Amino acid sequence: MSGSQKRSAAYGPVHGLLPADTTEDVRNRGAGVSRQIAVLPVGSFEQHGPFLPLVTDTLVACAVAREIADTYPVHLLPPVTISCSHEHAAWPGTVSISSVTLHAVVRDIADSLRRSGVDTLVLVNGHGGNYVLGNVVQESSARGERMSLFPAPEDWEAARRHAGVVTSLLTDMHAGEIETSILLHTHPELLRTGYETSDHIADDRRQLLTLGMTAYTDSGVIGRPSLGSAEKGKELLASLVDSFGAYFSMLTSGSTATEAAPPAGSAGATGSADAVSDGA
Repeated sequence: MSGSQKRSAAYGPVHGLLPADTTEDVRNRGAGVSRQIAVLPVGSFEQHGPFLPLVTDTLVACAVAREIADTYPVHLLPPVTISCSHEHAAWPGTVSISSVTLHAVVRDIADSLRRSGVDTLVLVNGHGGNYVLGNVVQESSARGERMSLFPAPEDWEAARRHAGVVTSLLTDMHAGEIETSILLHTHPELLRTGYETSDHIADDRRQLLTLGMTAYTDSGVIGRPSLGSAEKGKELLASLVDSFGAYFSMLTSGSTATEAAPPAGSAGATGSADAVSDGA
């Protein structure tokens, strides 16, 4: 049973990237929980080489958020699709907004949710260039508001190991093994031919913020997409759902991150390459 089918049976259908809950679905889901939590996928609209769609980061963020919503009693929100992709500006199709705008959009969403009784927001980030999301969470937490950013680098590393992803997070920066695997599992119809022969390694990217992606790749790929598989994509998502359990416990109980951490040896105990890289 697919993720959208599972959610359809329990809460209300998901059509493509968009949840189709009614007001009653939201009310009923929140009736038996100690704290109302909403999950907001944040992606991007940027080049991912010649074989992955511009919306790849959004598809990844939505896949993670949907799997979380299938497992935990949270409210699934539609995605923020255009974000901070300035390092990809040289490629046709890429669209960005400023970090100030993204900050304001997330803050407005959080404020609106609180007015309707949902006091906790989890940002599921699919794009490493969205650095400002960390600032949003820090500032919100300092004001006493509940907000969290997921997945952390440790969560991606745990998922990589669990799924048997060969490429390190440093090497698998953009349109590589992880993103290709997740899309092979969730949206195989969107991949074009060519990922099998598009591997490109550029581990030293220390001037990325100044020079952009074109200084390190001609194709737009940095990683090894040839190693991607649907099975790896399935296992990546399963590990991330497991890792989210510590976040859910922390947000609903008010305990510290250390107290809420899963036991050593579990998939969530150690932590898209895109979302943890230096910006792609």
